[in-house]
Amino acid sequence: MNLSDFLAMGGYAAFVWPSFGLTLIMLILNVRNARRMHALAREHALRRLDAARKPT
Repeated sequence: MNLSDFLAMGGYAAFVWPSFGLTLIMLILNVRNARRMHALAREHALRRLDAARKPT
């Protein structure tokens, strides 16, 4: 088996490679969104903490 046979995926390359690409994109978006949501939650928690510490 050579590289071109591997890349052809036995004739299913048109289905396999886009699936790999879509999976990679979804994983990247998932990590990005998780980091963004974590940052927003942290910012919100720090704001609430500051508000609770300020005297009224």
